[in-house]
Parts: sequence; structure tokens; C-alpha cells
Amino acid sequence: MQKSTSTTRRLIESAVMLALATVLSLFKLVELPYGGSVTFASMLPIAIIAYRYGCGWGLVTGLVFGAIQQLLGLKNLSYFSTWYSIVAIIGLDYLIAFGVIGFAGAFRRMKSQPAGLLLGCLLAGLLRYLCHVISGATVWAGLSIPTAAALTYSFVYNATYMIPEVIVLLLVAYYIGSSLDFRQTSIAPYQRSAVKGIPALRWVSGIVLTAGLVFITVTVFGKMQNAETGEFDVTALNTVNWTVVLIVGAVSLVSAVVLFIASRVGRSAAPEDKPQ
Repeated sequence: MQKSTSTTRRLIESAVMLALATVLSLFKLVELPYGGSVTFASMLPIAIIAYRYGCGWGLVTGLVFGAIQQLLGLKNLSYFSTWYSIVAIIGLDYLIAFGVIGFAGAFRRMKSQPAGLLLGCLLAGLLRYLCHVISGATVWAGLSIPTAAALTYSFVYNATYMIPEVIVLLLVAYYIGSSLDFRQTSIAPYQRSAVKGIPALRWVSGIVLTAGLVFITVTVFGKMQNAETGEFDVTALNTVNWTVVLIVGAVSLVSAVVLFIASRVGRSAAPEDKPQ
């Protein structure tokens, strides 16, 4: 009975997280003209499942998520006429690319949950990026990726959205991992008594820093991709409004630091709780 209950809990949690991940993937912060988008940490729900139940269960959940993403991106298959190209796209850009999110549970045995979840998400993001790079350098070469120097272009092309995507993922993963304990049977607050400071201000600090980083990364990398040809031109960086980039970067960084310091000062200034 206990094993059955445990399996039922896993299935229910996985279904809920799959639904959440799918919804998050539909709300794109940025979508590049030749494919690829930045979402609000849509990989995180699958990563949490992998962290709670291990890489094996996480890989299966990731594969299901990849299948759902494939159904949402069926139009991409229309660019190919050969069966092996279609199979390669389904495998590299969807099933494998999202399945590897299951490796986010690789560091679940670490003593620090925020660090373990953070490293797991970093590994998952890197593996997904490599899948897209391989796909771009092979299947997409000649379409959205120029045939000449396809591997180099694929590295840059996929970095335009995967870098900000992973940045958002890591920041949200760290804050979620610092707030909720996913190692318990029932999810509970994570070491609330040991966490110093005002959590709300730290959340705002992370949001401000995330917004600034996403804006800068997308603004800079987005200029390198030609909306008509999909090719990259480093000289196009001359068109970037660097004044705005520097201002946004400075304001977001300073604001995030001030908010973080204020959260700790606020805690220190607060009166100690008296024993009951």
C-alpha cells in the first residue's frame, strides 16, 4: 500500500509539474525570428521532479515534456521532406533536448539543496544546449544555419536564446531552492529558521537582476542574428544602443545589490523573537 501511495504521489506531482512547465513554455519573454525562445524558467518544474525523485524518473518526465513540446512545434517538421531529417529533429530538438532535464537530479545528494538544484539545472541547461547545437550543425544546416561553418554558427545561434534561458533558470532555481524543501515527502519551507534576512526583498533583488540580465543578453545577441537570413554578423553589434545597455545593466546590478543588503540589514535591525 505504501509503495502504491508513493507511486501515485509521484505520478500526480509529475503531471502537475508537466502542466506547469508547458504553461510556462507558452509565455515567451523573447522569441527569435529563426527559432528559439526565452521562457520564464519553463525547465524548472521538470528539474524539481528530477531533484525529488532522481535522474531516472526525471528523464522519463523530461521525455514526456519533450513530446509535448514536439506537438506544440509540429510546424517545424514542415521544413523537412526526408524521414531521417524528421526523426533527427524530433530526437535532438525535442525528446533528447528536453529529456536531459532529468539530469538536474544528479546533485540531489549534496548537503545544500540550493547548490544541488543550481548545479543540476546548470548541467541540464548545458546538455540541452549541446543537443540544439548538434541539431543546428547537422539537420538545420542550410536552413536557419548557414552551411558554411555550420558548427560555429550553431554554437552562436543557439546561444542567443539558451544563455538567457539558463540565466533565468538558475536564478529562479536558486531562490525556489532556498525557499522550499523538496527533499521531504511533503514540500515544506526550507530551513526557515536558518535563513537570515527578509525573503521578500531577496526575491525582488533576484527578479531585478534577472530582468536586467535577460534584457542585456537578448539585446546584444539579438542584433547578431539577421531576421531575414538567419545568419550572424558580428559587425551588427555596432547597431546596439550601448548607452541603454550600460544604463540598464548598472541600474539592475546596483538595485539588486541594494535590495539584497537591505534584506539582511532589515533582519539584523529586527528585534529578536522572545521564547514563548
